[in-house]
Amino acid sequence: MGRKGEKSLSKDKNQSSASQDTQDEDSNKTPEPYNCSGFFQPDFTELCHRQDMTYVPQIVPRPKPPAPSPSQAAEGKPEKEPVEPPPKTYTMKDKFEYFKPSIQVEMDNPDKLDTVTEVYIRGWKVDDCMMEIFKQCWPAMERLHTINLWQVGLTGETVAILASFMPLCMNLKNLILDGNSIQEGEENWHLLVDDDSSVQLLSLQHCSVSDEAAEGIGKALGTAKRFNTKLMSLNLAGNRITDVGAEHLAGGLRMNRSLLSLSLANNHIGDKGVKKIAEALSRFPLTHEEVVERRRLISEKGSPERNKSPPPSRRAESKDRPGSVRSSSHTDKDKSKRDKPSAKKNKDPKAKEEDKKGGTRKEKDDKGSSKKDPRGARALKLLSVLTASIAADAGKSVGKTKDKKVKKPTPLEQEQPDVPEVINPLMEVADYMSELKTLMVAGNRVLLNLNLSRNQITEDGVEELIKAAQYQKTLLMDNKINGTGLMRICLHKNKVSADSDELKKLNDMMAAKHPFYKPPATPDGEAV
Repeated sequence: MGRKGEKSLSKDKNQSSASQDTQDEDSNKTPEPYNCSGFFQPDFTELCHRQDMTYVPQIVPRPKPPAPSPSQAAEGKPEKEPVEPPPKTYTMKDKFEYFKPSIQVEMDNPDKLDTVTEVYIRGWKVDDCMMEIFKQCWPAMERLHTINLWQVGLTGETVAILASFMPLCMNLKNLILDGNSIQEGEENWHLLVDDDSSVQLLSLQHCSVSDEAAEGIGKALGTAKRFNTKLMSLNLAGNRITDVGAEHLAGGLRMNRSLLSLSLANNHIGDKGVKKIAEALSRFPLTHEEVVERRRLISEKGSPERNKSPPPSRRAESKDRPGSVRSSSHTDKDKSKRDKPSAKKNKDPKAKEEDKKGGTRKEKDDKGSSKKDPRGARALKLLSVLTASIAADAGKSVGKTKDKKVKKPTPLEQEQPDVPEVINPLMEVADYMSELKTLMVAGNRVLLNLNLSRNQITEDGVEELIKAAQYQKTLLMDNKINGTGLMRICLHKNKVSADSDELKKLNDMMAAKHPFYKPPATPDGEAV
């Protein structure tokens, strides 16, 4: 019996050691990569479990304020009614449970998990590991168009990760990163304004954006060789931008022709920075780098085939006869000249008569005696042939597509408008100023809204903005193709009194450009 017990114990030990070995081997093996399906909740939880996270943030629908009753909406005043019991959606939570990290989402259809359109996170730290998880989840979500990360402790590394996968989110339009301050020296906000990004609205309110970060953003907006064509609204309110940073942003506005709204409210911008912004909006002298780039663009436009290589036939002839000067084209011309008289001799008398008739017809057409146009008849024939061929090709394609399933465009794809072609500002007409010995080019006329409230602007800065608005007005009288100019300027709570004549003049100029503006009526009842 003792020997049998020893044998069973040895078997159990061997089995336990074998199971431990298999577990060690399984742990050492790299797991297979997970392919996201576009359903945010299962994808996110699976990736969190793979990272061995102790707590997985919950994904909950974003709460919305209750809609007002019809009576309240009609009167605009709250009614005094008896206190009602809480609604069915009302729940009590412990304070620690309430402040646990969660991800709020908005969906087109609450019953379908693959219709997430907006992701909203606030109040908890999003580290590198969590951002790597988002890097796998968010590009697979086809309807995602808004990412809102409010006070999540972003760093330079997390911003770089976010910028790396933003171009993969095809329908991403709005990026809101308010309340994320990055240490000086690590600010890389300019990565979010890359050419590959499709973001149209970028908000960086209260992110402690410095002048160095504003320099990077200005270069990302536009330089002599490249400029952003997607961003339409940039919000930099509540930061630490001074005149130096405003000058860098004005440098980006010189070449940018897509930004419609710029907010620089609640910063430290004075008259020097406003002067540079007004210069970029009216007209500005070209730098040496911009002049060189302008000449290059003009030369490429004038001779587009200059850099093209010769056809392979000419290369072969040049290799076969390196010493020959006369090209094959000349020999072909000579042959054609030699063959012409022989062709005339071999013509039939009927052909000669037809040529004579054709000559007389041409002479009549030139004189105006005949109203028929042979060129028009030929054009009609060509059009009929082309339409017949197109109809035949369409019939073939329809026959082929009957068997295949045609993919219907998503509503976001249907809503996307046709983006007009952006004209390079360096290709506009330039005026040479002999006094300054520079070329002057018309400034940015695409920007519509400029918010400079709560800064350090005086009446001198307001005068510069008035000059820019007047120049835009005179310039738009002749050409309205490249923009309509500024339509709204906000200068509240600056170092200018509300009764200032310059401020009133500027406000009147902007009011006249409002789409629903009605000029004041005279005592006779006629509009001014």
